[in-house]
Amino acid sequence: MTDTDVVPAVPAHRPRATMSPRHRAWVVTALLVVFMMINFADKSVLGLAADPIRKDLGLSSSAFGLASSAFFLLFSICGAAVGLLADRVRPKWLLLAMAALWSVAQAPLAMGGGLAVLITSRVLLGAAEGPAFPVAQQTTLSWFPNHRRNLPGALIVLGITLGVLIAAPVLTWVIHHHGWRSAVTVVALAGTVWALLWIPLGGEGPYAAASDDDSPAAAAADSGEATGTATVKGAGTRMGPAAHRTSYRRILATRTWIGATIAYFGTYWVIAFGLVWLPSYLHDGLGYSSAASARLLMLVWGLSGVVVLGQAGVAGWLLRSGITSRRARGGVGGILLLIGAAACLALPSAPAGAATVALLVIGFGLTGAMGSVAVTTVAELAPAHRRGGALGLMNAVVTTAGLIAPTLIGRLVDTQGAAGYQHAVLITGALLLIGGIAAVTLIDPDRDARLLSD
Repeated sequence: MTDTDVVPAVPAHRPRATMSPRHRAWVVTALLVVFMMINFADKSVLGLAADPIRKDLGLSSSAFGLASSAFFLLFSICGAAVGLLADRVRPKWLLLAMAALWSVAQAPLAMGGGLAVLITSRVLLGAAEGPAFPVAQQTTLSWFPNHRRNLPGALIVLGITLGVLIAAPVLTWVIHHHGWRSAVTVVALAGTVWALLWIPLGGEGPYAAASDDDSPAAAAADSGEATGTATVKGAGTRMGPAAHRTSYRRILATRTWIGATIAYFGTYWVIAFGLVWLPSYLHDGLGYSSAASARLLMLVWGLSGVVVLGQAGVAGWLLRSGITSRRARGGVGGILLLIGAAACLALPSAPAGAATVALLVIGFGLTGAMGSVAVTTVAELAPAHRRGGALGLMNAVVTTAGLIAPTLIGRLVDTQGAAGYQHAVLITGALLLIGGIAAVTLIDPDRDARLLSD
């Protein structure tokens, strides 16, 4: 038997679907895009309703800041813990539990309560949402072989952008006409509806336990030709990374995991900056009106979505052309970060007007694609039996940016006034520069997968 003649088996516990494997793969992907949209709608409620919440509950800025920071108290810890658990428990049920907990965590706040209820709700919500991104990516990618993972992985990242773009006008309207507790109710109900759809339609794909995602047999499975059992031709099996129990320590010590994590940290820093402080920076730091600030925010997030999809298309085309992941993923993602870094570093000294707008949109809009790059790269590197943990641990490290960035930027603004925003942008540029260099020089999953298989 040759090395490439094993068809990945469809897990025996996966329920039979009436639709074809290819169609079900995209149904699951679509559901998980909506999952991430709800995830980021949940995150944005507090920022969108900041003024009415503070007025209604009689909160000072410090108290409201405490409630905002509480969201990330268990975010990273639970992200790592559930990521490791995803290698032992079916991701389908983990995702269902997360969505259910989102709704439960927000129900008391929707009905009433003061600061204590607000903080408790945000802590529980953060604990439930911390593992969402890596487990959603792990589940999505289990439906596609390596050479077809760029688009579905990018669509999950796009769910972040769509969540912000759609939540902002919809929830703002709800808050304005029906109150901020009604907005909390809306996102809680959205999580409940999603969970009810996920029960019959969700699940893992045939690549959840496959070790050779790019074999001809795997390509046949991708075309819908895989059966419920492994089809073996010849006399042996491929002894890849999944052929033995590779330790997490070895995976986390690879240059690829380290490089992807450093690069993705810069991207998450930009996301945290954008969600919490970018509106204030536009209004107070750059002097734009509320209406102009809103338009610029939509432009930044819109460009981010376009770049995420564009990167997926370019990387997929390069991989199909025989270019290695080092260049197709690490190279493309790293270059985007370096361009974003240059824009951020130039922004504080740029003249007001068109140049400022261009640098702002480029600096904050180009970097989101690295999330997709990091996930698909680590998924390519890690054996299937360690994939959830490798992604969860990366996400746990990366999301500490969500805990650090808002606090640090707030401190800079308190001590330096509007000039604090300029220093915050320079720090952002420096982090993107480090991340871009790490992506270009360290990411090489082909090399590191070979080292893991030794």
